Amino acid sequence: MTEAEGGRVWRLGDNVDTDAIIPARYLNTTDPGELARHCLEDLDPDFARAVRPGDVIVAGANFGCGSSREHAPLAIKAAGVSLVAAASFARIFFRNAVNIGLPVVEAPDAVPFIRAGDRIVFDGDTGILTDLTTGRTWPTRPFPAFVREIIAAGGLVELTRRRLEAAGRLRRDRRDGEGEVGRP
Repeated sequence: MTEAEGGRVWRLGDNVDTDAIIPARYLNTTDPGELARHCLEDLDPDFARAVRPGDVIVAGANFGCGSSREHAPLAIKAAGVSLVAAASFARIFFRNAVNIGLPVVEAPDAVPFIRAGDRIVFDGDTGILTDLTTGRTWPTRPFPAFVREIIAAGGLVELTRRRLEAAGRLRRDRRDGEGEVGRP
Protein backbone atom coordinates (compact mmCIF):
# COMPACT_ATOMS: atom_id res chain seq x y z
CA MET A 1 0.00 0.00 0.00
CA THR A 2 1.23 3.53 -0.82
CA GLU A 3 0.16 5.70 2.05
CA ALA A 4 0.85 8.95 3.89
CA GLU A 5 -0.11 8.30 7.49
CA GLY A 6 -1.52 11.13 9.58
CA GLY A 7 0.98 13.76 8.50
CA ARG A 8 0.59 17.34 9.69
CA VAL A 9 -0.39 19.70 6.89
CA TRP A 10 1.68 22.61 5.65
CA ARG A 11 -0.46 24.89 3.44
CA LEU A 12 0.97 26.64 0.40
CA GLY A 13 -0.73 28.72 -2.26
CA ASP A 14 -0.94 28.69 -6.04
CA ASN A 15 2.00 28.78 -8.44
CA VAL A 16 4.71 27.70 -5.99
CA ASP A 17 7.64 27.41 -8.35
CA THR A 18 10.76 25.32 -8.10
CA ASP A 19 12.83 28.38 -7.10
CA ALA A 20 10.56 28.84 -4.08
CA ILE A 21 10.88 25.15 -3.22
CA ILE A 22 14.69 25.19 -3.40
CA PRO A 23 16.32 28.53 -4.18
CA ALA A 24 18.73 28.52 -7.12
CA ARG A 25 21.65 29.49 -4.87
CA TYR A 26 21.61 25.91 -3.50
CA LEU A 27 21.64 24.10 -6.83
CA ASN A 28 25.38 23.49 -6.66
CA THR A 29 24.67 20.37 -4.61
CA THR A 30 22.61 17.25 -5.07
CA ASP A 31 23.07 16.16 -1.45
CA PRO A 32 19.53 15.47 -0.19
CA GLY A 33 20.32 16.54 3.38
CA GLU A 34 21.73 19.86 2.27
CA LEU A 35 18.76 20.49 -0.01
CA ALA A 36 16.35 19.64 2.84
CA ARG A 37 17.98 22.27 5.07
CA HIS A 38 16.97 24.95 2.57
CA CYS A 39 13.60 23.60 1.42
CA LEU A 40 11.05 26.41 1.08
CA GLU A 41 13.27 28.81 3.04
CA ASP A 42 12.37 31.87 0.96
CA LEU A 43 8.66 31.08 1.26
CA ASP A 44 8.62 29.94 4.90
CA PRO A 45 11.93 30.41 6.77
CA ASP A 46 10.78 28.06 9.56
CA PHE A 47 9.75 25.15 7.33
CA ALA A 48 13.05 23.24 7.20
CA ARG A 49 13.48 23.43 10.99
CA ALA A 50 9.87 22.65 11.87
CA VAL A 51 8.84 20.01 9.33
CA ARG A 52 8.68 16.50 10.74
CA PRO A 53 8.90 13.12 9.00
CA GLY A 54 5.49 12.23 7.63
CA ASP A 55 4.25 15.80 7.29
CA VAL A 56 2.27 16.70 4.17
CA ILE A 57 2.27 19.71 1.86
CA VAL A 58 -1.14 20.81 0.59
CA ALA A 59 -0.93 23.44 -2.13
CA GLY A 60 -3.02 25.25 -4.69
CA ALA A 61 -2.81 25.14 -8.44
CA ASN A 62 0.30 24.68 -10.58
CA PHE A 63 2.58 23.44 -7.79
CA GLY A 64 6.18 22.96 -8.92
CA CYS A 65 6.04 25.24 -11.95
CA GLY A 66 9.31 26.66 -13.22
CA SER A 67 12.39 24.67 -14.10
CA SER A 68 12.61 20.95 -14.74
CA ARG A 69 15.30 20.18 -12.17
CA GLU A 70 14.84 17.26 -9.78
CA HIS A 71 16.29 19.29 -6.90
CA ALA A 72 12.82 20.56 -5.93
CA PRO A 73 11.04 17.25 -5.25
CA LEU A 74 14.28 15.85 -3.82
CA ALA A 75 14.44 18.71 -1.27
CA ILE A 76 10.83 18.07 -0.26
CA LYS A 77 11.32 14.32 0.11
CA ALA A 78 14.58 14.73 2.02
CA ALA A 79 12.87 17.16 4.41
CA GLY A 80 10.62 14.26 5.44
CA VAL A 81 7.44 15.19 3.60
CA SER A 82 5.43 12.03 2.90
CA LEU A 83 2.98 13.48 0.37
CA VAL A 84 2.27 16.57 -1.68
CA ALA A 85 -1.42 17.08 -2.43
CA ALA A 86 -2.24 19.98 -4.73
CA ALA A 87 -5.07 21.32 -6.84
CA SER A 88 -2.76 20.73 -9.82
CA PHE A 89 0.92 20.22 -10.59
CA ALA A 90 3.33 21.38 -13.22
CA ARG A 91 3.67 18.26 -15.35
CA ILE A 92 7.47 17.95 -15.14
CA PHE A 93 7.44 18.41 -11.34
CA PHE A 94 4.82 15.68 -11.02
CA ARG A 95 6.90 13.24 -13.07
CA ASN A 96 10.16 14.16 -11.29
CA ALA A 97 8.45 13.58 -7.93
CA VAL A 98 7.29 10.12 -8.95
CA ASN A 99 10.74 9.34 -10.38
CA ILE A 100 12.40 10.04 -7.02
CA GLY A 101 9.69 8.23 -5.03
CA LEU A 102 7.80 11.24 -3.61
CA PRO A 103 4.04 10.59 -3.58
CA VAL A 104 2.06 13.40 -5.24
CA VAL A 105 -1.70 13.55 -5.76
CA GLU A 106 -3.99 15.99 -7.49
CA ALA A 107 -6.89 16.74 -5.15
CA PRO A 108 -8.62 19.92 -6.38
CA ASP A 109 -11.83 19.15 -4.49
CA ALA A 110 -10.03 18.64 -1.17
CA VAL A 111 -7.48 21.45 -1.18
CA PRO A 112 -9.90 24.28 -0.31
CA PHE A 113 -11.07 22.44 2.81
CA ILE A 114 -7.78 21.24 4.31
CA ARG A 115 -6.22 23.62 6.82
CA ALA A 116 -2.66 24.06 8.03
CA GLY A 117 -2.06 21.76 10.97
CA ASP A 118 -4.77 19.27 10.01
CA ARG A 119 -3.67 15.64 9.86
CA ILE A 120 -4.36 13.79 6.65
CA VAL A 121 -4.01 10.24 5.39
CA PHE A 122 -3.75 9.22 1.76
CA ASP A 123 -4.20 5.70 0.45
CA GLY A 124 -2.54 5.49 -2.96
CA ASP A 125 -4.14 2.13 -3.70
CA THR A 126 -7.70 3.44 -3.40
CA GLY A 127 -7.05 7.14 -4.01
CA ILE A 128 -8.89 8.13 -0.83
CA LEU A 129 -7.61 11.27 0.91
CA THR A 130 -8.87 11.64 4.48
CA ASP A 131 -8.61 14.65 6.80
CA LEU A 132 -8.33 13.02 10.21
CA THR A 133 -8.97 16.36 11.91
CA THR A 134 -12.36 16.96 10.30
CA GLY A 135 -13.28 13.43 9.25
CA ARG A 136 -13.87 14.45 5.62
CA THR A 137 -12.79 12.20 2.77
CA TRP A 138 -12.25 12.86 -0.92
CA PRO A 139 -11.80 10.45 -3.79
CA THR A 140 -8.77 11.10 -5.99
CA ARG A 141 -7.20 9.06 -8.74
CA PRO A 142 -5.49 5.97 -7.29
CA PHE A 143 -1.86 5.43 -8.20
CA PRO A 144 -1.44 2.99 -11.08
CA ALA A 145 0.44 -0.19 -10.15
CA PHE A 146 3.66 0.96 -11.82
CA VAL A 147 3.62 4.25 -9.84
CA ARG A 148 3.03 2.38 -6.58
CA GLU A 149 5.99 0.17 -7.46
CA ILE A 150 8.27 3.16 -8.15
CA ILE A 151 7.25 4.90 -4.92
CA ALA A 152 7.60 1.73 -2.84
CA ALA A 153 11.12 1.22 -4.19
CA GLY A 154 12.11 4.78 -3.29
CA GLY A 155 12.29 5.98 -6.87
CA LEU A 156 12.84 4.88 -10.44
CA VAL A 157 16.62 4.51 -10.13
CA GLU A 158 16.29 2.20 -7.13
CA LEU A 159 13.53 0.20 -8.83
CA THR A 160 15.72 -0.24 -11.90
CA ARG A 161 18.69 -1.25 -9.74
CA ARG A 162 16.56 -3.90 -8.01
CA ARG A 163 15.26 -5.27 -11.30
CA LEU A 164 18.77 -5.48 -12.75
CA GLU A 165 20.04 -7.25 -9.64
CA ALA A 166 17.14 -9.71 -9.77
CA ALA A 167 17.92 -10.43 -13.41
CA GLY A 168 21.60 -10.91 -12.62
CA ARG A 169 22.53 -7.93 -14.80
CA LEU A 170 24.01 -5.69 -12.08
CA ARG A 171 27.41 -6.45 -10.59
CA ARG A 172 28.20 -5.04 -7.15
CA ASP A 173 31.92 -5.70 -7.19
CA ARG A 174 33.08 -2.08 -7.00
CA ARG A 175 34.49 -0.83 -3.71
CA ASP A 176 32.15 2.16 -3.58
CA GLY A 177 29.11 -0.16 -3.50
CA GLU A 178 27.72 1.16 -6.75
CA GLY A 179 26.74 -1.40 -9.29
CA GLU A 180 27.68 -1.74 -12.93
CA VAL A 181 25.38 -2.97 -15.63
CA GLY A 182 26.88 -5.78 -17.64
CA ARG A 183 27.13 -9.47 -18.07
CA PRO A 184 27.20 -11.44 -14.85
